[in-house]
Amino acid sequence: MSGTINKVILIGHLGDEVKMNYFEGGNSLGRFPIATNETYTNKQTGEKVTNTEWHTLVVRNKLAEICEKYLSKGDKVYCEGRIKTRQWEQEGQKRYTTEIHVANMTFLSTKKETGAPASDNNGNPSSIAQHSQPKADDDDLPF
Repeated sequence: MSGTINKVILIGHLGDEVKMNYFEGGNSLGRFPIATNETYTNKQTGEKVTNTEWHTLVVRNKLAEICEKYLSKGDKVYCEGRIKTRQWEQEGQKRYTTEIHVANMTFLSTKKETGAPASDNNGNPSSIAQHSQPKADDDDLPF
């Protein structure tokens, strides 16, 4: 394989509300954490153990505005994106953060649902909203 790939797929629950930043020219950026869990049984003690991993998601422009409008803490989302690490200096020390820059997202469950089922008749999650990072001239709503 001659190329490389940077792709992340996550399904998790929001740990906080979407924090928005708006910029000149109409651009916007939203950030929020999601939690993913891994559960297993400790073979020696028989105890169930759950490990939680936190991820910072970054969404831009129309997708950010849709997330701000429809998502709240505890909602479940499916997202695809890429890993990006940033660094900066604060008080003479280098700081780092790793973020997931989201390109596609599907809302699996939201507290703001208006009676829509969280799954179809087969028990599969239904998509409340699905959205890809829009092109500059994309004005359509995702649903």
